[in-house]
Amino acid sequence: MDLNERVALVKNNAEEIVTLEELKVLLETNEHPAAYVGFEPSGFVHIGFLVCANKIKDLVKAGFDVTILLADWHAFINDKLGGSMENIRKCGKYMQDCFSSLGVNAKFVYASDLIDKKEYWEKVIRIAKNSSLARIRRAMTIMGRKESDAETDSSKLMYPSMQAADIFELNVDAALGGMDQRKAHMLARDVSEKLGWKKPIAIHTSLLGSLTGTERMESKMSKSSPESCVFIHDSENDIKRKIGEAYCPMETAGNPVIDICKHIVFREHETIIIERPEKYGGNLSLTYDELLKVYPKELHPADLKNAVSKHLIQILEPVREYFKKNPGNLEMIKGFTITR
Repeated sequence: MDLNERVALVKNNAEEIVTLEELKVLLETNEHPAAYVGFEPSGFVHIGFLVCANKIKDLVKAGFDVTILLADWHAFINDKLGGSMENIRKCGKYMQDCFSSLGVNAKFVYASDLIDKKEYWEKVIRIAKNSSLARIRRAMTIMGRKESDAETDSSKLMYPSMQAADIFELNVDAALGGMDQRKAHMLARDVSEKLGWKKPIAIHTSLLGSLTGTERMESKMSKSSPESCVFIHDSENDIKRKIGEAYCPMETAGNPVIDICKHIVFREHETIIIERPEKYGGNLSLTYDELLKVYPKELHPADLKNAVSKHLIQILEPVREYFKKNPGNLEMIKGFTITR
């Protein structure tokens, strides 16, 4: 695979790469660079994770060795799963199942594996010493928090420095995450210059919009709000119901159903098949650009939702089959209280 093909794989469906020139230099000089992405084990996995999982697959095809960090201590700081470390770690096992069901080939590391090393905490301290309190507070949005949340729990101020330290402790060349993780990656890039450490390339994917149209902090799906998202192992009936009830305005901007088309359906298929009676215009086979031209003038939201439901059911079939054969970890966390 030549350089242009490798770069194209990394760029595919990415919202932002900081910077593209650094990426080209990296791929010119390193056949197997290292990348990481971190996730808090904090509840059921929804289809927003599928966007990142597909990007991991792209990176692996491009020659990257990818590590998935299951950030158990970060989830504890962030009050996930009621602050129960036992439940958080059990959820980590479930998340490993999820990525396996999605066909992701990556190495799994727990934050617990890092924090036992004194070198890790030295990095945390050096990052904190080279970052202002205002910068750390601004970065707290990476954990879905407001700056004021640190007033009652000062451990939350540790989170951004820890996330940046993860990148350096894992010694990766690139950090992958959704756009909501941008501030952590920029913090790592900034302190790398001050400390003379390897500067990580940042690769960011888009966030899928909430199906309810009301989860507007980042307009994203939320595992703590089941009706805002489709979980990757949802039944066919649940997928139909959730998409059928989804917010789908008569425009393409800010439309979560269009988001799913762009980032999931068209990732798997060149066209989306719209099935409808002849009296309503008959069936359509549309590329993404064609979809944007005909919606909503020539395509009713209900017909679009039906098509998206059918495509999602087909795309997620391997996940449902995986969990039919391997139900243990999913069943174990069904009784957990999703607190955030």
